[in-house]
Amino acid sequence: MMNKTEMNIAIFASGTGSNFHAIVQDQDLRKNVKLLVCDQPGAKVIETAKEYNVPSFVFSSKDFIDKAAYEQRISEELRQKDINFIVLAGYMRIVGETLLATYEGKMINIHPSYLPDFPGKDAVGQAIRAKVKRTGVTIHYVDAGIDTGSIITQEKVAIDEGDTLQSLTEKIQRVEHRLYPKVIKQFLEAER
Repeated sequence: MMNKTEMNIAIFASGTGSNFHAIVQDQDLRKNVKLLVCDQPGAKVIETAKEYNVPSFVFSSKDFIDKAAYEQRISEELRQKDINFIVLAGYMRIVGETLLATYEGKMINIHPSYLPDFPGKDAVGQAIRAKVKRTGVTIHYVDAGIDTGSIITQEKVAIDEGDTLQSLTEKIQRVEHRLYPKVIKQFLEAER
């Protein structure tokens, strides 16, 4: 039987970091968060990481010849911090083979729709434009596709008449901020 090891989490984010914040606000989760990986040097999430004393690796893809090159650099950072689990939280890049080779099955993502509906970018806008009555939140494993990995959990979110992009985004984020920390805790408990 394999010895259980401490789960060392890296969170990947590109923007404001509302899900990053929801995760690190939880003291039990925060002690396992060892690194923020951010591809936008001016992103608000970097300030949040500083507030919570989470080390950051910040890069710009323009500084690298290609995706394999910057993912190789990310991999080096992950090895240095002994990261064994990745949480994508608004990371707006498709993860490539360099990271998947090491972390497939140990990398999860949150998506603001009830997959398989509305994968990819602008899922909330897609749902509004489609005039559907519901969308949701999906947490899934990351694979080589775009929002195609095995689903871990989902929760529906009603779209009310009069909902705007902003109001629906806020409703979805309330679910995300409750659901993502809960799911990550379940992974932590399974490792203990």
